[in-house]
Amino acid sequence: MFNPVVLLFCIMLGGNCKKNNEKENPPPPPDPPVANEVLFYLTRGDRDVLFNRQNVKLVFSGTGSASTTIEVDTTQTFQSIDGFGYTLTGGSASLLNSLPATTLDPLLKELFLWDSTNIGVSYLRISIGASDLSASTFTYDDMPAGQTDSNLVNFSIDKEKQDLIPILKKIVALNPAIKILGSPWSAPVWMKTNDSFKGGSLKPEYYAAYANYFVKYIQAMKAEGIPIDAITPQNEPLHGGNNPSMVMQANEQTTFIKNNLGPAFAAAGINTKIIAYDHNADRPDYPLTVLNDAAANPYVNGSAFHLYGGSITALTQVHEAHPDKHVYFTEQWVGGPGNFPGDLKWHVENLIIGATRNWSRNVLEWNLAADPGYQPHTPGGCTTCLGALTISSTVTRNVSYYIIAHASKFVRPGSVRIGSKDAGSIVTVAFRNPEGKKVLIALNKGSNTESFNIKFNGKMVTTSLNGGAVGTYVW
Repeated sequence: MFNPVVLLFCIMLGGNCKKNNEKENPPPPPDPPVANEVLFYLTRGDRDVLFNRQNVKLVFSGTGSASTTIEVDTTQTFQSIDGFGYTLTGGSASLLNSLPATTLDPLLKELFLWDSTNIGVSYLRISIGASDLSASTFTYDDMPAGQTDSNLVNFSIDKEKQDLIPILKKIVALNPAIKILGSPWSAPVWMKTNDSFKGGSLKPEYYAAYANYFVKYIQAMKAEGIPIDAITPQNEPLHGGNNPSMVMQANEQTTFIKNNLGPAFAAAGINTKIIAYDHNADRPDYPLTVLNDAAANPYVNGSAFHLYGGSITALTQVHEAHPDKHVYFTEQWVGGPGNFPGDLKWHVENLIIGATRNWSRNVLEWNLAADPGYQPHTPGGCTTCLGALTISSTVTRNVSYYIIAHASKFVRPGSVRIGSKDAGSIVTVAFRNPEGKKVLIALNKGSNTESFNIKFNGKMVTTSLNGGAVGTYVW
């Protein structure tokens, strides 16, 4: 702390009274919170405010001034939270890795640390081999046409050592506890019915080899210092039109898990979670088929969903059928060039609030980064996927950045969802984080400014949100 006596003496002598590391006219830091004070972070659809802490005093008292009240109830507890984040595609990694260290290092701290103004991303999804947002198609055991490699003699993750692995190593150094989910878009084409990266299915005679492919992948990444927390056997197994892609019907995935993948993990001593499905909420019958199989069920940790079809309430349907298994939300895109107010509102309502209120332990946006032309992508891959970041000579933060930030910074891994009610146009979800703090995420999905009370332990605080605005409240 700067000694006031020294300061007075310095001023009397006409000297430079700034500390050595003090900037010219620095903005005053926000006052530390007092007891019962609520921190309030706001994003507005008009982009005038973008995940900024608001300089307003919100202190719980005996009464509130609004006619609408949202009560937060810690006696109601639901699922634990694993984290919030993005898919770090191969293309995202190459763009990040192209940045100079003076840009990249602070950017990674901003993304993956959670002190100061950093947003605390705590969960990543990566592709096992190429996704459609890689520059080209590949797997970790590609062979010349007509040749096979059932013993995986040629298996190698060396292609990832150029961009993905260096970026992941930096991320793991910043947050060693980060959870990483791996998903393949395709098996090696020599294992498939159509010998193509696009479409086709896994030939039954290669089920054992493909299970070993996952084992080798997890072991290879571990050798690089990158722990894989979970895998899904196939990204979007009912969509064979992407490049790359592979179709895997529910009965095929069930057979693969119970006869090959699960036993292979057990034999190798691998504790990486197996998460079924990884596709749209319009087909809850798919994960239920896997989970209902008595032999497959013990190997499966839970089910993963996207929301390009169906209702987010399908997650609850699967949870209620198998409450001992977990539910995850692993992908949703923003189509470029984007509609910031509309995308903000839809994603917060359906994913940050909707998925977690329907038992999801995570929410992942697709994808972390793209260039201004939505590159890189494979031929036939997504041509308008807007990243959370647009990377060129500068770094632009897009709507997905703020969608995730509203949860990731304060709803840390190990948080537990607690009770909260919606009221009028205000929809909410609430958590108790590992520090014991309460976190309320609220969206005004209407068009008019709405005032409301937050009630906790018999006391209230009054706040307001503009139409389409998102607020995170922490106390």
